[in-house]
Amino acid sequence: MKHTFLTAVLALTAVSVSAAPKAKKQKPQQTDTAYVFTDIQTVPVSPIDNQSSSGTCWSFAGTGLLESEVLRQGKDTLNLSEMWIVRHTYLDKAVKYVRLHGAGSFSSGGNTHDVLTILRNHGLVPQEAYEGLRYSRDGLHRHGELDTVLAGYMKAVVAAKNRTLSPVWQDGLNGILDAYLGQCPEKFTYKGREYTPKSFAEAMGLRPDDFVSFTSFTHHPFYTRFAVEIPDNWAWETSANVPVDELIEIVDHALENGFAVNWSADVSEKGFRYNEGFAIVPVDRPEQVAGSDMARWTGLTKEQLARMSHRITGPMPEKTITQEMRQEAFDNYETTDDHGMVIVGTAHDQWGNKFYKVKNSWGKRGRYKGFFYVSEPFVRYKTINILVNRAAVPQTVADKFTDL
Repeated sequence: MKHTFLTAVLALTAVSVSAAPKAKKQKPQQTDTAYVFTDIQTVPVSPIDNQSSSGTCWSFAGTGLLESEVLRQGKDTLNLSEMWIVRHTYLDKAVKYVRLHGAGSFSSGGNTHDVLTILRNHGLVPQEAYEGLRYSRDGLHRHGELDTVLAGYMKAVVAAKNRTLSPVWQDGLNGILDAYLGQCPEKFTYKGREYTPKSFAEAMGLRPDDFVSFTSFTHHPFYTRFAVEIPDNWAWETSANVPVDELIEIVDHALENGFAVNWSADVSEKGFRYNEGFAIVPVDRPEQVAGSDMARWTGLTKEQLARMSHRITGPMPEKTITQEMRQEAFDNYETTDDHGMVIVGTAHDQWGNKFYKVKNSWGKRGRYKGFFYVSEPFVRYKTINILVNRAAVPQTVADKFTDL
């Protein structure tokens, strides 16, 4: 994906909820060539991490959510081990892969549900207790060799050349994982106190049942739960299905009450401009906005809109996202499960348009050094699922479920 670097200087002003200026819609000028974002509110957030060359964004996003939860509870900043979760998930994934005779998914990808599963079954550890970098020469997560070795090993296992599975195949897999990532500690010391992984999670106030996943698709009834049909949901974990308006309501309610939101989404879009610090859903054709309120507001001609749609550099009209558009994009493979992140705040651009502030796991890259801003239309259109604390769900939404 190519990114165009902008030369305009951006002013980013963080303000509190109570002091947030009221956004005013102003007629844009043709000299507006770059976005200028103003934070409205942000939730507690831990420092930026770097997944580097590994397909483990789901683990970084999940731990990012839990780290924000610890901060929300008034505890000290915590850096959880993502590879502890990856290490245990690989074994769980391998067991299911074998039971499915190799017909399931076995890759580095996963879903944030997996983080909660490991929290429930194995607890958590801080980064200092398990870095998962035994193989690394530069301190970065580079999983190309590991992923290839694991894939080859699992193909050999399910081939069952001895006409039955070896009783030690899990020992062999654990040997590979220990060699690359390191052996899992049964006990460790953190800030002068000894813990087990489970006692550590309890001490941090992290409980897997405190969280719930939501999605929004019409091929299953609303206000029921279903397993979103994506390869990375290998464990077939379920999400609560709500209309997209209520999905946005949940995100907004969570942020307003100090809760971070885990966000799984499609980022393989031309409007996803991470290095420039934003993600939008630009119009594809001038007629998508011509004659609409947006077109009258901007005062742009069809020719101007056409030029803007070919070169996305800053504020421009976006599509109006409907439930039907979400479903069509998902059904046609236009919306895929690409990346896991954490929504940590709200903002507006210089035109008063609503955006969400997002924490990424690609290191301190891009215009905002690991953060970027996503428009509400993008969240409406490209969200696969979100994960939030149950306490962050509006009661009006929770009441529509019998099993939430």
